[in-house]
Amino acid sequence: MKKTLIQLTAALLLGGTSGIANAADCKVTVGLVMELTGPAGEYGQAGAKSVEMAFRDINDAGGVLGCDLITDTRDSQSAGNIAVDAATQLVQVKKVPLVIGGIISSVSIPILTSVTGPAKIVQISPASSSPTLTALARDGKTNGIFFRTITSDALQGIAAAKYAIDSGFKKLAIVHVNNDFGVNMVAEFSRAYKALGGTIVSVTPYNEKQSSYASEVTAAMGGEPDGLYLVSTPVDGATIARTWISQGGVQKFLLNDGMNSPDFIESVGAEYLNEAHGTSSGTNPTKSTDYFMKNYKDFSGIEPSNPAADRSYDAGAIAGLAIAIAGSQDPAKIKDAISKVVDPAGTPIYAGKEEFAKALKLISEGKPIKYEGVIGPVSFDKYGDITGPFRLWKIKDGKVETTGEMTTQQVDELMEKIN
Repeated sequence: MKKTLIQLTAALLLGGTSGIANAADCKVTVGLVMELTGPAGEYGQAGAKSVEMAFRDINDAGGVLGCDLITDTRDSQSAGNIAVDAATQLVQVKKVPLVIGGIISSVSIPILTSVTGPAKIVQISPASSSPTLTALARDGKTNGIFFRTITSDALQGIAAAKYAIDSGFKKLAIVHVNNDFGVNMVAEFSRAYKALGGTIVSVTPYNEKQSSYASEVTAAMGGEPDGLYLVSTPVDGATIARTWISQGGVQKFLLNDGMNSPDFIESVGAEYLNEAHGTSSGTNPTKSTDYFMKNYKDFSGIEPSNPAADRSYDAGAIAGLAIAIAGSQDPAKIKDAISKVVDPAGTPIYAGKEEFAKALKLISEGKPIKYEGVIGPVSFDKYGDITGPFRLWKIKDGKVETTGEMTTQQVDELMEKIN
């Protein structure tokens, strides 16, 4: 009897100790579908590290729901069908309350339409800019669960057209990736560019992951353009640009946001890109911008200027803080909490452990916060979109230099002019 009591007491003590350990070790898992390999692999690797950094900072500040935030990261391989399989596993098997991803629109759209939308699981894309995502929301096909921390290509195409004209590109050839992103970007750009007086001599789509793009480049060269508008990703884009140069194409380029890439510059050769211009979804620098630029490379080993890095940190921060505001892992409550993370009436909150600790305290007290992230203060409209500004840049001696900014107001005024 005595032996039995001792064994029972020991078992209870061990059980209690185990319970404490489990409480201390609890995790809140967020699904992460990123393009870690494939044509957009450079973006996805940077984006995944940014989300991990944001979660680390929130965890160091105390975590959410008494737990640490972690990611269950899956590689989409830059392919929509693989992304759908990965997201399905995360949502249906792992039961994650939220998915971050993808980076490119051709990954984010099928995840949204096939997985997160029907399941009513919040999805935040750091860098998918296709206007199709707005259209899906407008048509009531997203259940209000989709958000993104990048502006729509409908706006970026207009900004790029104005920058092209201002930079002396009067007669352009266009080569673009043949997917939702590329087709929509070129459509919006072409409409604005022609309205501003520009001439497009050729439009040549290409399919991804080809070993050679010689035939596409040859087709694009007809009509003697004074520059090439290349809408692509760093790997394929570098192959196309090298082919264009080797075939005698003029060494003047207009580039989309994703081509603001050290890998692209190195692969093509800096000496060939001194007349390369581009636009990116811009930033209004904040304390968060300064924090990120100083700390990201030490955390990730990746340059903070890498495409999608800045806005992926914000996607992670917004996701984590929304879970804290929701007070649970209920996807419906998290959806409603997203806008509360950037409440215009809230106390400004910036990136980093100390700021997140301040945010979590305010949240626990029922007080509003306004996260002003790495890309600046944003708000989400009813479609989950954010608006400008846009950054104008040029490559000089192998480095990307900002040459100016187009404000949201300027884009709006330009839209009125060309419509």
